[in-house]
Amino acid sequence: MEPSSLNQTFSYTEFILFAFPGVSTSRYLLAIPFSSIYIIILISNSTIICQIIMEKTLHTPMYILISLLLSVNLTCSTSLLPKMILSFFGVNQISLFGCLAQMFSVYSCIMMESILMLLMAFDRYIAITRPLHYWEIITKNLLVTFSINGLIRNCFLVFPLVILSASMRYCKSNIIPHFHCENQVLLQLACGDISKNLVTGLFVRTFITVCDVTIIIISYLQILQTAMKIAAGSARKKALHTCSTHIMVVITTYLTGLLASILYFISSTISYNVQNLCSAVNFLFPPTVNPFIFGLRITKIKESLLKPWRKKSKAILIRPTPNNIMMGYEQGRTKKDVHLPA
Repeated sequence: MEPSSLNQTFSYTEFILFAFPGVSTSRYLLAIPFSSIYIIILISNSTIICQIIMEKTLHTPMYILISLLLSVNLTCSTSLLPKMILSFFGVNQISLFGCLAQMFSVYSCIMMESILMLLMAFDRYIAITRPLHYWEIITKNLLVTFSINGLIRNCFLVFPLVILSASMRYCKSNIIPHFHCENQVLLQLACGDISKNLVTGLFVRTFITVCDVTIIIISYLQILQTAMKIAAGSARKKALHTCSTHIMVVITTYLTGLLASILYFISSTISYNVQNLCSAVNFLFPPTVNPFIFGLRITKIKESLLKPWRKKSKAILIRPTPNNIMMGYEQGRTKKDVHLPA
């Protein structure tokens, strides 16, 4: 086989993830902040999810959707961070199949987050605009149907990206200057025409953003309009508080995603280190702060988390002491209905 023919058929099947390429020495130190973030994500998200599962009073559609959203956050982070942390210690090789699998997993999680936030907006819309018919409309079957349709939609949108990436020939280099197999970064290593890939990626990103964000905005505007018409101050306050919590999560997710999208369009003018940092913020900031937003702002979740600590403090306060026993004994001599603490 001639050399020219060999060059036209050669393609790398093994790649090296080289995140933050500007850091050339003591790269293992980069593992410290990202390992800390991963531990926080694991503990905080798992705590809220387990609490919702164990607490029967939280087995309602809103809390189920919150637990699903946090589960997707956890899955997305786990698809990225372990491999990223290992790469700082030199374990940075990944096969083309592994790269494509990671791409599918991450993009599916991002789109599933969008579906769940859409369902959360719909759930609150029905709860506030049609409270008397809420349990008739928002059923488990409805949530399951919407979730399955969302998964099918995600597959139709993600599979073309993955298939097109798999069909490309990567002959420029096998070093990916990123911490994960981002589609646009991977295409920079490809030989041949990549216009189909770029157009498909742009279509998917635009479709998700325009459709889902538009519906979410309309839902919350209707919610706010209805909430302001509620006569009772406490009911209005509760509705606005719950919706503002959800809006905070939506803004956090889409704002970081918008920042990453803008930076990819101007990627030729900024360094790989800045691209890596902004991408890390996009993927890691929402799963880090979302459990704290839900845990601190939603009253039932907060009370459920604090319940074990309140029981412990109460038990300590009423623990029998000699003084308490003598006091109870003296009171018992005059009042027959007073019992000593157990």
